[in-house]
Amino acid sequence: MNSASGNLFDDNSGHGMPLAARMRPRTLEELVGQQHLVGPGSLLRRAIESDRPPSMLLCGPAGCGKSTLALIIAALTHQHFEPLSAVTSGVADIRAAAAAARERRQLHDQGTIVFVDEIHRLNKGQQDALLPFVESGVFTLIGATTENPFFSVVPPLRSRCRIYSLQPLSSEDIRELLVRALHDPERGMGRMAVEVADDALEHLAQGCGGDARAALGALELAAMTAEEVDGKRHVSLAAAAEALQQPVLKYDRAGDEHYDTISAFIKSMRGSDPDAAIYWLAKMLEAGEDPRFIARRIVIQAAEDVGLADPTALRVAIAAADAVEYVGLPEAQIPLAMATIHLATAPKSNSAYLAIARARADVAREGAARVPEALRSGPRPDSGDAEYEYPHDHPGGWVQQDYLPPGISGRQYYIPKDNARERRIAEYLASLRERGAASQTTRDEQSENTDEPA
Repeated sequence: MNSASGNLFDDNSGHGMPLAARMRPRTLEELVGQQHLVGPGSLLRRAIESDRPPSMLLCGPAGCGKSTLALIIAALTHQHFEPLSAVTSGVADIRAAAAAARERRQLHDQGTIVFVDEIHRLNKGQQDALLPFVESGVFTLIGATTENPFFSVVPPLRSRCRIYSLQPLSSEDIRELLVRALHDPERGMGRMAVEVADDALEHLAQGCGGDARAALGALELAAMTAEEVDGKRHVSLAAAAEALQQPVLKYDRAGDEHYDTISAFIKSMRGSDPDAAIYWLAKMLEAGEDPRFIARRIVIQAAEDVGLADPTALRVAIAAADAVEYVGLPEAQIPLAMATIHLATAPKSNSAYLAIARARADVAREGAARVPEALRSGPRPDSGDAEYEYPHDHPGGWVQQDYLPPGISGRQYYIPKDNARERRIAEYLASLRERGAASQTTRDEQSENTDEPA
């Protein structure tokens, strides 16, 4: 297979290259993980093996194998591999790649794969420039991105590509790669006599956050700096921890991890699991999430999911938001934790959320009804005989009268949930409805008596 720089894997054994580059898998059999995409019998694998890979977008976290898969596809399909930099390439480079692809097809009957790493870094105009060449098959596009392509890639280009989501590598996958690197005598460390403690290997596999590149880089650094004892380099847990520095937090404040983590945080509070909620809070704080964003979500959660079951939750949430502004981090983590635990352990009710949603749906569907005459702010020339009855002038501070517009009188938007506080509310509202029904019966009877002939 020809490429822009010869065989794509020729230099993998070069001793000057990082271990992660040397150990890059060359075949689908060597590729660790992603069996849901390229496992035996899968659609993508069949397309690759038949030399007809579609244009595609490979999305997934760093170090999961996006670039490696693109290289393997190019190698197995015997197509020319043309990498473009999303940072430095412009529309002129895209057109030049297309012209070369046309010539290559005409002269050598060879297809071209244009690989754009971090394709989300191309602006809209540059992404649009790819459209005609992808659509007409001038070249096959493989774009790789750590971002959600539904947000970062323009819809016309996205619709012309298959979207494949790569998963973070498991700790078992990472461990397999590390062991492979330790024993490979050609591309790995098989000739170096490196001995890695089991707990050190486990730390690298667990702490890299699914990033194979980070794990292999830390292993290489730890091995190269380890002292030789009896002709062997011994990598201890301490050395592995120092090389890895700290567990890699898979978090992007503008990407999927941001939205996925806040979603898990919200759902944990809604599900009354304070331990899970505190964990997701800790992840966001450790990753440098804006504490004001977290506080806003807590305030919304207090109203939406705790609501009338515990109205104090909203006051606690607002107090936590005020504390974030007043004291800032790191101290603000404590009121945020207090509010998180309060909401997670509070009784839940979304009755207020549902009530306003039902009412707004009716207004949107039917239009806004006029305010009944008795409820208007003052006398009007067209006012009829309707009069507003002041509830405080009646026993118990309540009197039966319609507050909804004609035609929708009697609709119920607020439906109390089954919790201690709203059960009391439901009982109170039921008693008012009973009084209203009794009052209506009395008025009907009085009307009948008035209508009877003397």
